Amino acid sequence: MSKVIVVVNAEVDETGNLIAASRATEQMIAALKRAIASHSPEPITVEVIAAAMLWSNPQLSQEEEKPAFYCPLTIELPEAFEFPAQPIYQACKDIRGRRQWVEQQLNLATGLTQHQLWFGNCWLPVVLTAKGALYGEVIGESVIPNSYEKPVDLPDDLRQHLYYLANQLLRSLSAPPAVYLVQFGFRERKIIFDRLWPFPAAPAIASIGVQHPDLFTCHWHCLTRQPILDLAITPPPNRV
Repeated sequence: MSKVIVVVNAEVDETGNLIAASRATEQMIAALKRAIASHSPEPITVEVIAAAMLWSNPQLSQEEEKPAFYCPLTIELPEAFEFPAQPIYQACKDIRGRRQWVEQQLNLATGLTQHQLWFGNCWLPVVLTAKGALYGEVIGESVIPNSYEKPVDLPDDLRQHLYYLANQLLRSLSAPPAVYLVQFGFRERKIIFDRLWPFPAAPAIASIGVQHPDLFTCHWHCLTRQPILDLAITPPPNRV
């Protein structure tokens, strides 16, 4: 293991430095780099590339020197780009297909029954290890757009419904070990499924400094088959 390629939805120069990226993307990259540096048995080179590069060169994954891992932090990947987790990324990109499956197989409401532009504003993290799933605290969107907070307190019955939804959805896709985010919303205390993310997307930033290990560290542990025993919320510091 010597190289990891992180694919992001941003502008990146030839040396791997970000030219133009959202604050969330910058935080995601930094968190994943910290996880790789802190939880790898040997030194690993991390290369950050723009997703746009793959559209012009989709055969990158077939180059002679293959990296140990590809870690896309974006769902917008060309179909011709081949990497081990390609099937799950393509399945998650098919939002309508996932919603139809949830409606037909689980008899649950989804964004298909809502306005065309409906989006869920909550996310259930699922840390899918080689030995099973661990469920993180629900993340919610704060009053500031595109900012997130956790934990969101939910009653036990809604939690159990969420766990069932996540479990069945991931089983149906034969999902490999990774961190997943189940995006959803509510209508009259009923869960409405939106979509599934196959990586720690922007809402996972809310776990940094709040959950141990954070979701980016969990993602790296899952990809490298390192054990994760538990997810714990870090208590806030004592205030004088």
